[in-house]
Amino acid sequence: MKTTELLSYVEAGALDARLAEIYGDENVDAQRKRYTEAIEEFYNIYGERETELFSVPGRSEISGNHTDHNHGCVLAGSINLDIIAVASKTDNTEIRIKSKGFDEDVVDIAKYTKPNEDDYFKSSALIAGMARAFCDLSLNVGGYVAYTTSNVFKGSGLSSSAAFEVMIGNMLNHFYNGGRVDNVEIAKMAQFAENKFFGKPCGLMDQVACAVGGFVAIDFEDPTSPKIEKIALDLDAKGYALCIVNTGGNHADLNEDYASVPAEMKSVARYFGHSVLREMTLEELLSDIEGARARVGDRAILRAIHFFNENVRVSAQARALLDGDLDEFFSGVMASGRSSFMYLQNVFTTKNVSEQGLSLALALTDNALKGKGGAYRVHGGGFAGTIQAFVPKSEVEAYRKVIDSAFGAGACHVLRIRGYGAIKL
Repeated sequence: MKTTELLSYVEAGALDARLAEIYGDENVDAQRKRYTEAIEEFYNIYGERETELFSVPGRSEISGNHTDHNHGCVLAGSINLDIIAVASKTDNTEIRIKSKGFDEDVVDIAKYTKPNEDDYFKSSALIAGMARAFCDLSLNVGGYVAYTTSNVFKGSGLSSSAAFEVMIGNMLNHFYNGGRVDNVEIAKMAQFAENKFFGKPCGLMDQVACAVGGFVAIDFEDPTSPKIEKIALDLDAKGYALCIVNTGGNHADLNEDYASVPAEMKSVARYFGHSVLREMTLEELLSDIEGARARVGDRAILRAIHFFNENVRVSAQARALLDGDLDEFFSGVMASGRSSFMYLQNVFTTKNVSEQGLSLALALTDNALKGKGGAYRVHGGGFAGTIQAFVPKSEVEAYRKVIDSAFGAGACHVLRIRGYGAIKL
C-alpha cells in the first residue's frame, strides 16, 4: 500500500497481531511506535510510494564457543532485537539505503559488480556484494529505496552487521524473486558479500542464525555446505528469558587475543598433520600429548580439548532442545561456560588482569541464580563484552537489579528467542 496508507494502517493497530507474534505481547506498543516512526522517516526522505515492511533479527550464540573456525558445531538463536526496513521497489538499478544515524548509501548494482579494496568495510560494499551473489545464482535483481533502523546494539556479539547483510538480500528476494529464495541461501550470499566485497573473512554462523530464526544447530564439518537444523522451542513459553549482560569492557587491543584462539587450535591440528581440529579426534591428541606440548604449548592443547568436548556438547544440547528437556540443555550451557573459562580461556585478557568484567558478571550471576534454575556462560568471542544468562522469568527483575548495580543502568538486556528469521511483514 502507499506510504501514508501504511502509516495509518500501523497507527490504527492493524499490524498489532503480527507484531505480537514477532516481538511478544508486552512489546507491541513500543514496536508500533517504532514502525510508525520509521515509516514517517521513509516518507520524509523518499515520499509517497508503494511501500513494504521488512525485519531481520540479530542473533545470540547459544553454545559452540569458538568452534566454527575449526569446522565445528554451533548452536545459535535469533533474538527479538532486529533491523527493520521500510522500502519501495524502483524501476532502475540503483539501491539507496538510508540507515538511522548514517549517511545514505547509493549503489548502482549494474556498475558496481566487482570487489573494490577501496570500499572494504563500507556498507556500500555489502549492498554490491549481495546483488552480485544474487546474479551469480541467476536470480533477479533491481533497485529499491529503503529506510532502516536497528536496535541490535553493536559490539555485543548479537551480529548487527550480519542482520544488515541479510536484510539487503531479504528485500531483493521479495521485490524481485517473489520471496522464493530460501533464507539459508540468503545467509550464504551474505557470507560471500562480507568475505569478497567487504573484506572480512567471517564464518557463516551469524548470517544463518539471523536469516533462519528460532534455535538453529549448524555443523560446519563441510563449511561450503554446512548442515543446518532449525529447532522449534518456545523458551518464553517454558518460563525463561535470555538475558545478555553488557559489562562495558574495552575491546581495544584485543585482536591478538581473538586471533590466538583459532591460531592455537590449528597449530595443534597441524602438529598431527591436519589443517583443522575437526579432521582429528581427542584420542589422537592424547596419543602424543607429550610431543604436542613441546611443540605448541599447554594453552593450545587446552583450547583443543575445549573444541572436542564442545562439539559433543552442542550435539547433546540440540537433542535436548528437540526433546524439550531444558534441564539437560541448561546443564550443557553450564558445562560450556566452565570449559570456556578453564580451557578456552577467553573470559579475560592477560594484558589487563585487573579488568575482569566478564568474570565478575559470571560470579554475580552464579550467586543470583543459585538454587533458582537457569544457566549462564560467556557470550560470543569473549575477553570483554557480554555474558548470557537463561533466567526464570520470575527472577528477571531481581537479576536485573543485581547486574545493573554493578555495570550501570541498562547493562542487563532482557531478550527472547524469536521464531522468525528474515521476513516481509
